[in-house]
Amino acid sequence: MGERLSTNHSGDFMALLRARGLWREPEAVPAGQVRAPVQEVHGTTVIALKYRDGVLNVGDRRATSANAIMYDRAEKILPLDDYTLIAIAGSYARAMEIVRYLQHSFKYYARTQLQEMSLEGKLAEVSRALAGNLSMALQGIGMFIPVVSAYDLDRGEGRIFFYDGMGARFESVEFGAAGSGSERIRGVFDYILKTKGPFHEMTLEEALRECLLLLDIAADLDSATAGIEKVLPIARAVTAEGILEITEEQLAEIKKSLKL
Repeated sequence: MGERLSTNHSGDFMALLRARGLWREPEAVPAGQVRAPVQEVHGTTVIALKYRDGVLNVGDRRATSANAIMYDRAEKILPLDDYTLIAIAGSYARAMEIVRYLQHSFKYYARTQLQEMSLEGKLAEVSRALAGNLSMALQGIGMFIPVVSAYDLDRGEGRIFFYDGMGARFESVEFGAAGSGSERIRGVFDYILKTKGPFHEMTLEEALRECLLLLDIAADLDSATAGIEKVLPIARAVTAEGILEITEEQLAEIKKSLKL
């Protein structure tokens, strides 16, 4: 028979890992000691847009290390649970490690407390994970910036949250983006809002169209961002019904209509 999980940690998955010796905080480099250079794999660019039924997340598939393209099938839009998506930009390895921790943390809480973690609890857990990663980020490795999208069942709407490297959380009204390519297109979001209206009034197809155009512009201005010609981006949405997978066929049809 399997080992029974103790419920003495009140749904705190990190406390359980520490108690069993399965989690160690990242250690700072001792004073005077030089760390050998680390070639990290990074991922950019990710975009989150509100639309009529929730929040759409789209990300290019390129992962880079310095000026080398390491991989062109990276998944940067990942579900944390049935109503929460996280889009990652930055250190790919560290981001994936923390994403796995968050996924298990949410499941552990639900199983031990017999209820789902609140949205506020989930957002606080992301902040705590980022704060725990700060020592590595200050050393120049392991830095990543997430954008979290959630469907708030209590308020009946999709919501977008972005963070800084220390775990501070901010809520966006219409959109969120991260990665080096996002810096190049920040003004384009406002241009779309002023010329085409709010994103939250758009249909899924309209929002997808805008996301593909934004990624195409980002790729023209940022070498770390892949375009949409060679490999289609990854796209997922979070709605009142849960996570919606956007198929390659849907993306290809919209890309064709753009006539780029």
